[in-house]
Amino acid sequence: MRKFALLLLPLLGACTTVPVAPGPPGAPASRPGATPPPQEVRVAPATPSFRAPRVMNVPGLESVIGRNETALANLFGAPRLTVKEGDAKKLQFVGEACVLDVYLYPLEPRGEPSATYVDARRASDGLDVDRAACVRALRR
Repeated sequence: MRKFALLLLPLLGACTTVPVAPGPPGAPASRPGATPPPQEVRVAPATPSFRAPRVMNVPGLESVIGRNETALANLFGAPRLTVKEGDAKKLQFVGEACVLDVYLYPLEPRGEPSATYVDARRASDGLDVDRAACVRALRR
């Protein structure tokens, strides 16, 4: 029974009130349950920070890296998938041999997104393939 009573002590302690320290001299005493006066909160204006993307530099991708969405559509046809997130885009081009994902990011603040990274995989099982070979296979 004593052990049970000892286990209940923390629960009983949670039910007690904690005394509030008095405020600055001359301040009115606060009443229990009274809402504190509203405080002015100043939020610093959001400053958009731009981070330039790292641009992939792999031989065989010169026809893709640095191109915009229109140039890529002219090169491969209409993308099967377009995903837009913020100022970035992902375009997916598909052929019998492979799936090509091209990631476009602006190279300067408020600039037009350009291809900065390419990923390629086999269409049949999703295993990675040579990016340059996939680009050659999908070109129109």
